[in-house]
Amino acid sequence: MPLLLLVGFLLVPGSHAAPRPNILVLFSDDHRADTIAALGNRHIRTPNLDRLVRGGTTFTRAYCMGSMHGAVCIPSRAMLMTGRSLFRIKENMQGQETWPEAFARAGYATFMTGKWHNGEPSVKRAFQQGRAVFIGGMGWPYELPVRDLIDGELVNGRMSAEHSVKVFADAASEFISGRAAEKREQPWLCYVAFNLPHDPRVAPDELRRRYKDSRMPLPKNFLPQHPIQIGDLVVRDELLERWPRTPDAVKRHLADYYASIEYVDAQVGRILEALDATGQRENTLIVFAGDSGLAIGSHGLFGKQSIYEHSMRVPLIFAGPGVPKNVRREAFSYLLDVYPTLGALAGVSAPDGSEGANLAGVMQGNVARVRDELFLAYSKTQRSLRDERWKLMRFPQIGVSYLFDLQNDPDETRNLAALPEHRERLAAMIARLESAQTSWADSLPLTATNLQPAEFVPPQGEEMERKIRNNKTR
Repeated sequence: MPLLLLVGFLLVPGSHAAPRPNILVLFSDDHRADTIAALGNRHIRTPNLDRLVRGGTTFTRAYCMGSMHGAVCIPSRAMLMTGRSLFRIKENMQGQETWPEAFARAGYATFMTGKWHNGEPSVKRAFQQGRAVFIGGMGWPYELPVRDLIDGELVNGRMSAEHSVKVFADAASEFISGRAAEKREQPWLCYVAFNLPHDPRVAPDELRRRYKDSRMPLPKNFLPQHPIQIGDLVVRDELLERWPRTPDAVKRHLADYYASIEYVDAQVGRILEALDATGQRENTLIVFAGDSGLAIGSHGLFGKQSIYEHSMRVPLIFAGPGVPKNVRREAFSYLLDVYPTLGALAGVSAPDGSEGANLAGVMQGNVARVRDELFLAYSKTQRSLRDERWKLMRFPQIGVSYLFDLQNDPDETRNLAALPEHRERLAAMIARLESAQTSWADSLPLTATNLQPAEFVPPQGEEMERKIRNNKTR
């Protein structure tokens, strides 16, 4: 009976089963959770994502679990595709079944377009077909190498003649229209992986002109540089701007970022129009999510190589049949919960090894949460545990802890770890973090044997200029 309550659109007692829903997964790249107008950001225009927010359920505490290296999008996408957690995935997914394979086994036609950063063999196995598939992490969007996935092979190599985000939206829209034109009853799964707002953040000029640098909101937790060495503070994301970070530089980058997000939003709108035009909207479950957040000036950082909220929290919106409209849920969720939830709604059994939680009960308001706390990790340098109010950040290589009261300090600006009145809470949070590590198969000691200096000294002068020159993306 609970299954009927959750997915009543699939089966009504006394009637024939309704068609299985189509699945549309829209995945953006380096997309902060606080950059959607309908969720409170008055500085950005996102009319199509706003429609999804109003027409669906938004999880406002959704996270990427983390990464073991600077290319956070690789493990993030592997977790999404397999439903496995950070320390149990293989980043190339070798020997690990994906959720798209499970959907295909259940009778779905599966299709993908866009960025695939987990190696050629895995995309050939995960999807039955694809168009304009980019194998890699980043590139100039007007000259991006793409291929098509046909009969298990990547063929028709070419450079994108237009902006890659538009090319991906074209491919998805044509797939959706084609399925309708063929009048097939077989349900489909379409995965669209945009490569924005990841840098190089290039949007059409008319969009960029809408965002004046001087009007961009400087982050409340802006710093010229991060105060301590938390690891990977001089990797490629961080080399997009010089030290010390200045308000003008941060605002310029934010203007590029917001324009790129609005361009992604416009392409989402085109794909939704294809659904509407072909009459498939009412029977299509839609998900919009990002693979990680991004700093862009917050805490003196620019990238996603940290466990701060701005870098690990992502947008997550579900819409479509059976999903409550204009609802926001604060239940903790991970990206590895996305496909398990879609599988539950569509009646598709999980692949072996999937650990993600089914969020459908939370959507419907039948349960308040699927987990009581969140565990986050980055490389061997950062670990975190957060609950409804408190967040511990532990930096094992330098032996430093941060403790934040997120209820009163959501921007993580006041470290309480050294205050005597929080000594017991800090000890309890560390013990809970160690327990979470065991649960998630993480064996890193929370204090390194040989502690490193805590001070962060950024490169300066010619050394800084050389690193920045070597970091150019085109």
